[in-house]
Amino acid sequence: MTDTAASFEALPYRPGVGIMLFSRQGLVFVAKRIDMPSDAWQMPQGGIDDGENPRQAALRELAEEIGTAKAEFLAEGRDWKCYDLPPELRGGRLWGGRFRGQSQKWFAMRFTGTDGDINIATEHPEFLAWKWTPVDTLPQLIVPFKRSLYRELIAEFGHLAAATPSKATVERDKTAG
Repeated sequence: MTDTAASFEALPYRPGVGIMLFSRQGLVFVAKRIDMPSDAWQMPQGGIDDGENPRQAALRELAEEIGTAKAEFLAEGRDWKCYDLPPELRGGRLWGGRFRGQSQKWFAMRFTGTDGDINIATEHPEFLAWKWTPVDTLPQLIVPFKRSLYRELIAEFGHLAAATPSKATVERDKTAG
């Protein structure tokens, strides 16, 4: 092992959260990053601030990244999931070189707003575009070094992709004879 590899492996993981945000139709929210030249899309994620718990961080990250936190929690990941940065992103390009990757607590959430509530042109925009996509397409959309993480998330949360009835449908069903 080289000194550079040893020093990289000695770095801590940045604590963070990630959100698999489901639409009422069972699709998953993904967005294309401003700072990535590739055609990679990702689910909302970010760091945990001092004094925050992971659930608070998840709601804050949604508001910061997509302009709304209109969502309800469906599930919390069993474990913290870690990933290492690939060599081309090491050495100070991300987080000032202080972390080797992220250790994330993931949540499945159901979006309760409308598409009109989503606004990626936030105060500090991170995304160029966004879309809803079927859960099984997620590994093909993400950068290669996160594909195994996304496969794990699909295994854990994929069953939650089932569409939920609209409020009008629920109300109609309540009154049906």
